[in-house]
Amino acid sequence: MILLKNVSFSYKKNKVLKDVSFSLPKGRCIGIIGANGSGKSTLLSILAGVKKRDGGEILWQEKDIRENAKEYSSVVGYVPQENPLMADLTPYDNLFLWFRGTKKEFENRLADPDISMLGIQSYLKKPVSKLSGGMKKRVSIAIAFLNRPALLILDEPSAALDLPCKMDIAGALQRYKESGGTIVLTTHDEIELDLCDSLYVLKDGILCPIEKTLRGNELLKHLQ
Repeated sequence: MILLKNVSFSYKKNKVLKDVSFSLPKGRCIGIIGANGSGKSTLLSILAGVKKRDGGEILWQEKDIRENAKEYSSVVGYVPQENPLMADLTPYDNLFLWFRGTKKEFENRLADPDISMLGIQSYLKKPVSKLSGGMKKRVSIAIAFLNRPALLILDEPSAALDLPCKMDIAGALQRYKESGGTIVLTTHDEIELDLCDSLYVLKDGILCPIEKTLRGNELLKHLQ
C-alpha cells in the first residue's frame, strides 16, 4: 500500500495542494477528477517522484519515498499528459530504451498479453513522428507497463482519443488491476471512471472523496 499524508505544494503564492491525504491499496484503481488547473497533474507528478512536494509524506513499504527513491522509481509506471516519446526513434526503440533486461527478454515481453492487447505491434518499426496521437498514447502506456510496475500513474490517459483506442486502453488497465496492480489516474472519461474503485475530486487544493457512481450533471456539480 502507498499512503499520502498531508501532502502540500505551492506555486509562487498559490497553494496548489493543501494537506492531501489518501491511500492506494494493492489491486485497486483510484480516480481523481477536477477542473483544468486544479492541480491534478501536479499531484500525480509528486506521487511519481518527479516533482518535489513542499510538505507531508508519501509512504511506500512504511518509508517515505525520498528515503528509497531509486527503489520506488523501479516499481512505478508514469504516463504524463505530454508525449514522452523520442520522435526520431521508432516505438520499438523507445520501448527498449526503458526496458530493464536483455534483448531476448524484451522480445518476449512485447508478446505478453498486457502489452500485445494495446495493439502497437503493427507500427513498432515506424518513426514516432509519423504516428497519430492515439498510437503515441498506446506506446506511452506500453512503456509504463513494460517493467511490470506495482503502481501505474496515468494523467488523463484517454484524453482526445477515439472510442476503440479508449476501449483497448481500458481493457489493458482492467487486466493490470486484476493481476494485483494499483492504478491512480486523473480522468473525466466514463469508460475510465467505470474502472475506479474509489473516486476523489480536487478543488481549491483540497482532495475529497465522492461517490464513485456519479456521472453526468451530478459529477459536474463537484467541479463547479
